[in-house]
Amino acid sequence: MNGVSRPDPRQAAQSAALSRAMAGAVDLSALKASSEAAARPQAAPQAGGGGGDSRFVVDATEQSFQADVLERSLQVPVVVDLWAEWCGPCKQLSPVLERLAEAGNGAWILAKVDVDANPRIAQAFGVQSIPMVVAVAGGQPVDAFNGALPEPQIRQWIAALLDALRERMPAIGQAEAGATADDEPAEEPEDPRFTAAEDALERGDYPAAEAAYQQILAVEPANEQAGAALAQVRFLARAEAADPSAIARADAAPDDVDAQLAAADAEVAADGVEAAFQRLVTAVGRTSGPDRDRVREHLVGLFELFPADDPRVSTARRALARALF
Repeated sequence: MNGVSRPDPRQAAQSAALSRAMAGAVDLSALKASSEAAARPQAAPQAGGGGGDSRFVVDATEQSFQADVLERSLQVPVVVDLWAEWCGPCKQLSPVLERLAEAGNGAWILAKVDVDANPRIAQAFGVQSIPMVVAVAGGQPVDAFNGALPEPQIRQWIAALLDALRERMPAIGQAEAGATADDEPAEEPEDPRFTAAEDALERGDYPAAEAAYQQILAVEPANEQAGAALAQVRFLARAEAADPSAIARADAAPDDVDAQLAAADAEVAADGVEAAFQRLVTAVGRTSGPDRDRVREHLVGLFELFPADDPRVSTARRALARALF
């Protein structure tokens, strides 16, 4: 399931690994056994048992995983936030998730997991980069995403998660029905600049969306949300027109720079991220002058679609440096 109504290149690039996890590659049985053994001498924790900040936000550990995640997920979804103290994007994402969990009034629970302190949980979920967010229902992972997504996309993802599980989990509807206006935090006013850009994107008007994000960056050059959105808009515009046959044409004409750029876009759109990066690194080594600059800039633009700590980006950056110098 995916609550985001339009393509998100960052999520698309992570989909293969996450799909394997959702298909059952994630084995939580060892964590369950370990958690049960640790919990035997004491009563199972009640709401907030993981030491979290509230009834709806808990700090889950390897010892409390059974009670905080697996048992709770039999009633309502548990959204597991895998983070670490040194992770900058985690510090942006976690407060958003905490605020939304409080607003959800128990329709879902947020379980925060420090991966450094709980390596077995990170291993069980196959964590390769953080932040990583996994939804667990009925004791099994059912959906996930990587990276510090914008709050509107997180809201959509959670809404889609609840919609898909509401009939199977009556407690979701009961919690939603019990929520009152007093329980919900005041809505932050929407930034009209981002609203205009998102509206243009909804219409498929990529030039207008690009212009809107560029206007934000002209005033706030360090606005990371606008910068990431601009990179995604530019890619979406190209990806929508991408021709899968571009890959075969580029393979047949290795010196055709335009063909190599188009093929790389097609490969990223098809989740062939490493192949796209390698293609452009090779093209950088084969070209010079303005052509080399074009290829390098295109590759760097593709890097911006992914988290900075994505290992594929790190590997490709090192390869690019070797090709350039």
